[in-house]
Amino acid sequence: MKYIDAHHHLWDLNAVSYPWLEAKGVTRFFGDPAPIQRNYLIDEFSAEAAPFGFVGSVHVQVGAADAWEEAKWVQVVADSNPDWPMAQVVFCDLTSPDLADQLDRFQTLSTVRGVRQIVGRAPGEDAQTGTNELAQSDAFLEGLKAVGERGLSFDLQLIPELMPAMADVLKQVPQTRVALCHAGSPHDRSLEGVRGYAQALRSLSQLPQVYCKLSGLGMFDHNWNAQSIRPIVDVCLDQFGPERCMFGSNFPVDKLYSSYEKLANSYGEIVPVGVHRLVFSDVSRTFYGLTE
Repeated sequence: MKYIDAHHHLWDLNAVSYPWLEAKGVTRFFGDPAPIQRNYLIDEFSAEAAPFGFVGSVHVQVGAADAWEEAKWVQVVADSNPDWPMAQVVFCDLTSPDLADQLDRFQTLSTVRGVRQIVGRAPGEDAQTGTNELAQSDAFLEGLKAVGERGLSFDLQLIPELMPAMADVLKQVPQTRVALCHAGSPHDRSLEGVRGYAQALRSLSQLPQVYCKLSGLGMFDHNWNAQSIRPIVDVCLDQFGPERCMFGSNFPVDKLYSSYEKLANSYGEIVPVGVHRLVFSDVSRTFYGLTE
């Protein structure tokens, strides 16, 4: 079976500037980024993923200083590696007054399938960035509508506390397809925390245009194993169904705490074999329009 990794990042620090990767000694919500503050290119990524059946992927924007420069670089990488089909999700501020012009330009790149603007990362960082306020922004709502009208999708990253409010927003843009990054970032892994997460998640999973990425779970539990993440994956599979779930490695961020082998084997064990084709291939191919 030919699998697709629905969420990963690449960067060449000589080609594109990434302020968070260039900052030294700054601990992030997912831990110390020092080991990944180096180039991470397609050859390394594909070599890690290919042994486990992956043949293509979706690149997701990752905080470049200039989103257009990042998108152009990813396009060049994709064009230079035709044997590795790759789509990309770009950054765009949906509240920007020149949103239409920005989207026009991004859509000149054949790999562009969607947009990500992070609403929430983790409680501590969110308190400083103020991005949580997007859920109350009329301009953000209009931006989501514009994205959907163009046939683009939206990658939604937020924390469980924001899910009900964001669900109210998404109900107003049913034509905009949404991919929930990192299963909604369940940062509280206590029994009570997972229960609260499951309850909040239902506000999003009941919306048919919302899909779920089984990705990034190592960011909030650096010592995770298949047993510890199983309750979260099971909640996602139960609420969204395998026909709306897709696997993503979140490499190289999750590479800080996991090998690709550990990720592939753990998710392969948790996800029922009968729906592997959906979760590891078909859903992401259809959602992101990836063809070989």
